[in-house]
Amino acid sequence: MHAARSDEPSDSSPASGAAPVTRRRMLASLLAAALPWTRAPLGEAAAPDAARRPNILFILTDDMRADDLRAMPIVGEHIAAAGATFTNYLATTPLCSPSRASILRGQYAHNHGVLNNTGADGGYATFYSRGNEASTVATWLHDRGYRTALMGKYLNGYPETRKGVTDTAVPPGWDRWAAGMRHAPYGQFRYQLNEGGTVVSYGSSPADYLTDVLAEKAEAFVREAVADAAPFFLYLAPYAPHSPSIPAPRDAGAFATEGALRVPSFNEADVSDKPAWVRDIPPRDARAREIDEETQARLRTLLAVDEMTGRLIAALAEAGALADTYVVFSSDNGVLLGEHRLSHGKRAAYEEVIRMPLLIRGPGVAAGTTVADVALNIDLGPTFADLAEATAAGFIDGRSLAPLLLRDGDFVERQAGLVEGFPGSDDEEPRKEKNPPPPFAALRARDFVYIEYATGERELYDLRADPYETENLAALADPQALATLSQRLGELRRCRRDSCRAAETAPLAAPSLPVPGAVGG
Repeated sequence: MHAARSDEPSDSSPASGAAPVTRRRMLASLLAAALPWTRAPLGEAAAPDAARRPNILFILTDDMRADDLRAMPIVGEHIAAAGATFTNYLATTPLCSPSRASILRGQYAHNHGVLNNTGADGGYATFYSRGNEASTVATWLHDRGYRTALMGKYLNGYPETRKGVTDTAVPPGWDRWAAGMRHAPYGQFRYQLNEGGTVVSYGSSPADYLTDVLAEKAEAFVREAVADAAPFFLYLAPYAPHSPSIPAPRDAGAFATEGALRVPSFNEADVSDKPAWVRDIPPRDARAREIDEETQARLRTLLAVDEMTGRLIAALAEAGALADTYVVFSSDNGVLLGEHRLSHGKRAAYEEVIRMPLLIRGPGVAAGTTVADVALNIDLGPTFADLAEATAAGFIDGRSLAPLLLRDGDFVERQAGLVEGFPGSDDEEPRKEKNPPPPFAALRARDFVYIEYATGERELYDLRADPYETENLAALADPQALATLSQRLGELRRCRRDSCRAAETAPLAAPSLPVPGAVGG
């Protein structure tokens, strides 16, 4: 069934500076009115209602870097400051579909099989054809009696009608479904959503702006579930800040003086110690302005996501359900914006791509805390299942982060996690880089990262002394130390289930690294 939402012409004039300010002041007032009796003092955790199982609100952005949080004051104040911030949370395959499949299944990509966004081993078509939908975090929580909903982006290429999937199909485990269809939702206007088996078309009026539409649907779902005393799991996935990074009309003039962060790796002067695929990239001086403009557009799109988050937190507080709700905010992967001369790269093992924001507030989580343990996107599904007292599937590679959040159990520290990059073309969007990295695997610990490429090239960075990865130490490191890292990396590339956790937690001595400055960078 198809239905039309609206098709009114959009207001192409830039939003006035006053409108966004007024809107955010109103939202700030709403939050202030709703939250005084629900927010715990810094360092204390709100007491949950023991009579009900916790709700889980999971907000997953698209291509958002950790440093993009600077555009989101509501998220900063009402999730980060009110809960826990993970500083070493990583995407195990830094690409949209593999990362989202890992979140849904709790598996490394080499086990769930979604290795790319498109093609024979990519996107929704692969996820579906491998039978992965039969067991996901949605089915685990649904079987436990949770009311489940997915709103926004599911997997690239959804729905894949060539695989026998109709436009109106809803995957197992989801009670409420409002998923973006194919590629159009990236543009925020003139898109379609499959809303519980009905295809609804949206137009180009300001009211059709996708992030705002999702916010409206999410708030209605939350209020309904709370009114029915039904514990809920809401997977809310806006398309921001993914390119083409179209902001809400009201935010068109925001961040006019912002730009890409000029960190030491930005337009890196000396890449002679990098692998060939980086050395082949010329300096990006001529594209610096373009990269700044892209950064501005990305940040503008996040303003509506920030408002959406505040709107949902206020709704939970007004309904008396915030103290019983885990609010989790994260991203699927990041992008490179000028670092190492890469102006729009994913598919790399560099920090700007693999290190994601992960913020969690909720019952038992102390406010204002920082978690430095290595955490992975394969941990989210098991964590949600643990918090909901549900049973995760036996095939998971990840582990629950609940002991870290609640400080009430043993958590064997992960010495290092695996990051994988696979061969294949990604035609999800026009490539801005003509030389994507070769397939790679990386071992990421708290203090260092070790990368092996299919070409035989290697990289090793001391993240304590060189957090921007400007000095590749692989050529100067002790060969035996590199052999040890390579052996552990090989174990993780082959791992499944318990063997993944065993390889991640086995003792791993940090390599003795040369003094920074010994090589050019």
